[in-house]
Amino acid sequence: MHDVDQKLAAMGYTLPTPPKPVASYAPVVISGDLLVVSGQLPFHNGKLLATGPVPSVATEQQAKQAAVQCTLNALAAIKDALQGDWSRLTRIVRVGVFVLSDDRFANQPAIANGASDLLAQVFGETGRHARAAVGVNALPLDATVEVELTARVIPEPT
Repeated sequence: MHDVDQKLAAMGYTLPTPPKPVASYAPVVISGDLLVVSGQLPFHNGKLLATGPVPSVATEQQAKQAAVQCTLNALAAIKDALQGDWSRLTRIVRVGVFVLSDDRFANQPAIANGASDLLAQVFGETGRHARAAVGVNALPLDATVEVELTARVIPEPT
C-alpha cells in the first residue's frame, strides 16, 4: 500500500488536491474501521471533465474517463483523511457509480469500469470491490458521472 502514489505516477496520474465539498457534507467520514467517501464529481483543475447525459452529450469514453477522474478525486480525499498513510487502507469495499444517462441508455457498467479498473490496477486484490452502476436523470452541476466509495481502514489508536 505504501507505493500508491508511485503506481499512480507510473500510470500517468497525480492525485489532485482533495476537492472541497460543493454543499453541506463531510467529504470523508471514518467510523471505526470504515471510511466513506462522499460522492466525487469529475473535477480536474477546477473544471468538470464531462457534463451532460450519455450518450447524447457525453460519449461513453468521456464518461469512462470522468469515472476515472472521480476515483482519483476520491483517492485524494482518502489520502488526506489518512494523513498520507496508505498502509491504513486495507480494502476497497464498495463503489457506487452514478451515470447521467439518456432514457434508453443501459451501458452504465462499462462506464463504471473506469473506476473499478483503476482501483484494481492500483490496489490489486485489495481494490476489488462490490459495486453499483446506476443510471440517473440528474447529477449535481450537470456532471456526467459521480463516484462514491467505502473502504476498510485500520482505525487510529485512541
